Amino acid sequence: MSASPGLQLVDLDISGMTCASCANRIERKLNKLDGVTASVNYATERAHVEVPTGLAADDLIEVVRAAGYDAAPILPDPPTGSEADTTDTAPTADPELDALRQRLIVSAVLSVPVIALAMIPAWQFTYWQWLSLTLAAPVVVWGAYPFHRAAWINLRHGATTMDTLVSVGTLAAFGWSLYALFLGTAGTPGLTHGFDLLPQRTDGASHIYLEAAAGVTTFLLAGRYFEKRSKRRAGDALRALMDLGAKDVVVRGRRERSERAQDSESGVETRIPIGQLVVGDEFVVRPGEKIATDGVVIEGASAIDASMVSGESIPVEVTAGDAVIGATVNTSGLLVVRATAVGSDTALSQMARMVAAAQEGKADAQRLADRISSVFVPAVIAISVATLGFWLGAASLDDFAGGDVTFAFTAAVAVLIIACPCALGLATPTALMVGTGRGAQLGILLKGPEVLESTRRVDTIVLDKTGTVTTGDMSVSTVTAAAGRDESQVLAWAAAVEAGSEHPIGRAVVEAGREHVSEKARDFVSTQGAGVAGTVGDRRVRVLSPSKVTVQIPADLAAAVSTAESGGATAVVVLVGDTKEDASEPVPVGVIAVADRIKESSAEAIAEFRRLGLTPKLLTGDNEGAARAVADEVGIDDVTAGVSPQRKLEVIAELQEQGRVVAMVGDGINDAAALAQADLGLAMGTGTDVAMAASDLTVVSGDLRVVADAIRLARRTLGTIKGNLFWAFGYNVAAIPLAAAGMLNPMIAGAAMALSSVFVVGNSLRLRRFSPTR
Repeated sequence: MSASPGLQLVDLDISGMTCASCANRIERKLNKLDGVTASVNYATERAHVEVPTGLAADDLIEVVRAAGYDAAPILPDPPTGSEADTTDTAPTADPELDALRQRLIVSAVLSVPVIALAMIPAWQFTYWQWLSLTLAAPVVVWGAYPFHRAAWINLRHGATTMDTLVSVGTLAAFGWSLYALFLGTAGTPGLTHGFDLLPQRTDGASHIYLEAAAGVTTFLLAGRYFEKRSKRRAGDALRALMDLGAKDVVVRGRRERSERAQDSESGVETRIPIGQLVVGDEFVVRPGEKIATDGVVIEGASAIDASMVSGESIPVEVTAGDAVIGATVNTSGLLVVRATAVGSDTALSQMARMVAAAQEGKADAQRLADRISSVFVPAVIAISVATLGFWLGAASLDDFAGGDVTFAFTAAVAVLIIACPCALGLATPTALMVGTGRGAQLGILLKGPEVLESTRRVDTIVLDKTGTVTTGDMSVSTVTAAAGRDESQVLAWAAAVEAGSEHPIGRAVVEAGREHVSEKARDFVSTQGAGVAGTVGDRRVRVLSPSKVTVQIPADLAAAVSTAESGGATAVVVLVGDTKEDASEPVPVGVIAVADRIKESSAEAIAEFRRLGLTPKLLTGDNEGAARAVADEVGIDDVTAGVSPQRKLEVIAELQEQGRVVAMVGDGINDAAALAQADLGLAMGTGTDVAMAASDLTVVSGDLRVVADAIRLARRTLGTIKGNLFWAFGYNVAAIPLAAAGMLNPMIAGAAMALSSVFVVGNSLRLRRFSPTR
């Protein structure tokens, strides 16, 4: 994710947040700074901030600290080649989680006897209430200290959060118990009272709430512990992705950095930390080892297992000249690889950044939840006060059945404790964390949460042909020369000019004519959707699509074009003319037919698209005959062929004007505009960087079935988010009125409140079990 012109991106680790209200408050504080756009994610505990160039991270940190929290900048990857220690420093333990576990265990041990004595009258010996006070006091004071501390910090800043509700509720229950024990009749020896799921109208001075104060604290600590542990598990996939890379590497040709010059040709093999590897280094990869970084094979042949990066289960054969991706595994032969990218420039690092950026984003539903949580706590406090006032007023009415101070107090405390904006704050980010993490494991990269909504609405999927439905590995099938011309010369002219092209057809021509080329082309010109031109010797050579040829094509060459296209191949016409100023128009001298192979998975993928309710359409710059042959074989009825990149964009726009919600799948530079125009752009990772930059979702492998998996996963993630939000909203809508009506015991309310957050995170974790169709 890149910043807008004149702006820079700053990522911060935020500590001290305890609920969604905290994240919302920090976000609002940061956004008040001039030119700053901030997004704070409670689940990832990070702030993603776009700031004007020149504004330091320290300024942002001061704002966060002024709000009562702490922050630290997330440093970019260390510069490659650093001599710093590059050992694995990933934390194996979470001190905050360990401290929370300790607090939970101690509180639970102390709370169990308090709850048992309150619930079982037969166990209530003469001075049981004083033992309960002795056990409950450390729980309420020390066990609930994180809640009290956060509530006090927020109070000093004029804010309220979830901790405010917990702190006020538990302290109110504990304070009332102290009053009843020391100033009321609850401290009388031999006191007994039973435990009721529903609050009872009793003498307030003789009733204690120590079990509620201790039990609520323990339940909420348990909820926070399991929530934090689950959030950590939700981010496991991203951490695993970032840890995939090799930790050291065997470099050929140098012992130490300072000895590079004299040692570069020696062939000496030296094992060094991965952080010391630089672009251009040659390193050795033995069978069973990970490839240390992105590079090109210069010696050897092997099969590469790329499943951990691309999700592709079948190893890929590589030999000299083939590109390889870091973190993939060499399964058989010995390879020597020249590094082409290291550190933060590798494909693995880019994947990790894309996944992290998607997790930090917010869907529209989450923004709604943030707005609700910002006013939620004050509203709950107001409802609690109103509940207390109502029941106190009801108790004074002679014609009202029952109602007293104890009942009013219990209902008010239950309202405070039952409310749970945490579930609202966790509903979207936890599902995003798990969904995008699982996607990364399968080679599926989402750019942001807004992509999810697009996948739900898509009804039409438009597919490029070459490299998407077909392999893109084209080869020359026939060369037809015009009368009086030599086929080898025609191929040599075409190959010389096509050497400057990256198009699959051009690469196929170059490969076939390599041995015939005697001189390089000059003045190379490429026209997207039309062809290429260049000067070879004293000849101006053009290689064009037949539809772009403006002169008469001889009958024999026209027949060759027709034969090639009817057989599903793609034909190009080679035209040659003199470079002299008085030279005549270039004349067609030959036709080269290039054939492509359909991917084995394409037909299955098209069938899966239909099962997902999507109508497939083939959109290609290739000729009608070749396009129709491919479409018929894979099961596509709607074909538009012979289109330019601009026309591809127009076709997408026309479909949208018809009311279609369009997904576009492509892999080339010529697909970039259409990918950007589509409601959902999906790029094949085997394609160009331009196509991937223009897309909303990238499939690392070239398997079209993964596109169907990507849409299924995105829809499943969106469904999980909606289920989470339904539970979080529904829980509060139902629970708060029950508590206000005096139908919930505060301790039961605390357990339910803790369970709601755990439920939301647990529901999100089910996405880890998503399995592809392959």
